Amino acid sequence: MAKREDKQLTEEEEPVIEEQAESGEEVQSEPSELEKALAAAEEYKRKWYSVSAEYDNYRKRTQAQAAQAYQDGKAEAILKLLPVADTFGYAYDGASDEKTKAGIDKIIKNFNNILSSLGVEEIPLNVGDKFDESVAEAIMNVPAEDGEEANVVKLILKKGYRREGKVIRFAQVSVTI
Repeated sequence: MAKREDKQLTEEEEPVIEEQAESGEEVQSEPSELEKALAAAEEYKRKWYSVSAEYDNYRKRTQAQAAQAYQDGKAEAILKLLPVADTFGYAYDGASDEKTKAGIDKIIKNFNNILSSLGVEEIPLNVGDKFDESVAEAIMNVPAEDGEEANVVKLILKKGYRREGKVIRFAQVSVTI
């Protein structure tokens, strides 16, 4: 005979349970309030973990986007300042007396120090170097003179700059063909 777990069974219900137990059938009963509460708690816990993970991913994504926006804004501001460096270079080349050249040279050095503090460096490029399209853009072609090789930098029109290894402005050069 089956053990009596629930003392509130009536005399009529008892034989039905015993018959089911003897025939091997499982007794299906409604889940108790405790089982319902545990199932609900487990469901809420699963949803909480899901929402918590989504929020953590959202927080990381927005942090990365904010950092990238800051870096992009910084690069854009630097890019807008580079024509000032070009202008100082032209002024230095056009200055006739030494005192003016010395003053402009100090301004150029100070400006370059500011660029360096922002992680910007001038791309080293000289007249006579082999043309490298990864750091320079050819905006003019000139015929090579006798004894000159083709594809060589003939004139630097604007200096190129890079920041953290990435070119932010390509040098503009004239190249022999």
